[in-house]
Amino acid sequence: MAAPIERLLNEIRESEEPIEELKTLRTAVFATPASGLRETLSGPRLEVLFGLLSTNDKEQIEVCVEILGHVLQALEPVQLAQNYKTALHSGLNHPDDSVKILTLTQIGRVIGHADGATQMLNSSEILRDVIQCISIERIAVAEKAIAALRMLSNTKVGLDALFRSDLLNKLKDVMSTSDIIRYRVYELIVKVSAVSPVSLGYCVNSGLISQMLEELTGDDVLVRATAMEMITLLAESQHGRQYLAQQGIMDKISNMIIAAESDPLSSLYLPALVKFFGNLVIVDSPQQVCEKYPVFLEVVFSMAIKLDPTLTPIAVDTLGELGKTVEGKQVLHKTGEKFVSVLKRISKFVRDEATELRVRCLDTLAHLFTLPVEQQTDDLLLLTESWFTGLSSQPMAMIRNVSTQPFPELHCRALKIFTAIGCQPWGQRLMMDTPGFVEWVMDRSVGKGKEVKDCKFALVTSILSSSSTQEIFGAQNYLKLRIYVKEGPYYVHAMSTVCTEGAD
Repeated sequence: MAAPIERLLNEIRESEEPIEELKTLRTAVFATPASGLRETLSGPRLEVLFGLLSTNDKEQIEVCVEILGHVLQALEPVQLAQNYKTALHSGLNHPDDSVKILTLTQIGRVIGHADGATQMLNSSEILRDVIQCISIERIAVAEKAIAALRMLSNTKVGLDALFRSDLLNKLKDVMSTSDIIRYRVYELIVKVSAVSPVSLGYCVNSGLISQMLEELTGDDVLVRATAMEMITLLAESQHGRQYLAQQGIMDKISNMIIAAESDPLSSLYLPALVKFFGNLVIVDSPQQVCEKYPVFLEVVFSMAIKLDPTLTPIAVDTLGELGKTVEGKQVLHKTGEKFVSVLKRISKFVRDEATELRVRCLDTLAHLFTLPVEQQTDDLLLLTESWFTGLSSQPMAMIRNVSTQPFPELHCRALKIFTAIGCQPWGQRLMMDTPGFVEWVMDRSVGKGKEVKDCKFALVTSILSSSSTQEIFGAQNYLKLRIYVKEGPYYVHAMSTVCTEGAD
């Protein structure tokens, strides 16, 4: 393939309108192995393609970008850094965003390689232009720039370059472009901070972290909400949480939740505040978080009970996350009738509301009722049973009704609730006491599609995972369930036919 590629390059070099030759070259390049491309398209040969990017012809740029993207990917990162710095620098300043994306992708590859990163660290102009790309309107360009700079900060040398040189001033200059660009820089800072306590130290010393935290109390509620999202990301790492606690940010957010009650604009930022503590209960102790910041759970309950399209879904999701763990279940149980009232409200949403909210409510109920065999104690079994039976006067019929509706997303969520209770003795007894339920479980004709079949199979597997199954379901049903699992989720009963053609 080398000879045709070289011939095509010569034709392209001599042509005034090389678009057809470029298309043919594209086909040849994509048909050539990476090793062949490294030998054929390197050095001066590539300069021809880089030169053809200097045009206003969109189609020519598009084809060149496709070819270069494939060829450059075949080259070693160090080769790119050593031989194509000028081309990369030009690419960052090209007016077409697709060229910028191509260039930033390759710069990311270079920075991800130890020797290539060293080359890039000696090219401050390129790094300055990468930072400038954060301010490009098209988000795909900015994301590539952020990813490259994030990779640069993986080493101490990279951190020094980004935060202890003129590049930090460049970052701050770019931030002043607009609110949107400022938060893109915050996103970069938060991602860098998450790597290690050392990285966080660099970001704190830059002053950008404290600047971001100050925006929590700004006058613009939308800016406040965006700042809250960034702080939530920062809290995902243990060292990030420790820093926020030391700065009193957790207490400040708790106080903001309290103050939100009298703020008519609170619906614009309250979801972000709740998400923050919701994430905390996932990574930390639910009991400690809820005991230290009791207003969090009170507000979540209030948001869950009110039918507000902005607040209710967030509250429902948060309760599901909290209820995934045994500790979280116990925290909710301690609230007594407050949580029982919330459960009844969620049950009403499942019956009456739009599909999207019904799906989220069903997911939350599945998390709340899930209690694996190894976690089952008498107290916890009583807890999950009381929650389930408190949903309505006929909870089995309610969930069964959802499972028969012609919406796969609802059908599968209902099956997941049955799966959650299927390994618990009280759940199995309810199934046996519900006429036709066991037959419905084993009826393969109920429900179409892979997802539904997988959910039905998971339900049967859950039932069989309990030591109480044979006693409660009886030997005959127990055997049928085992045969169902042995046959697998996609088993189809063969139908035999008898040919009668020609019979008297």
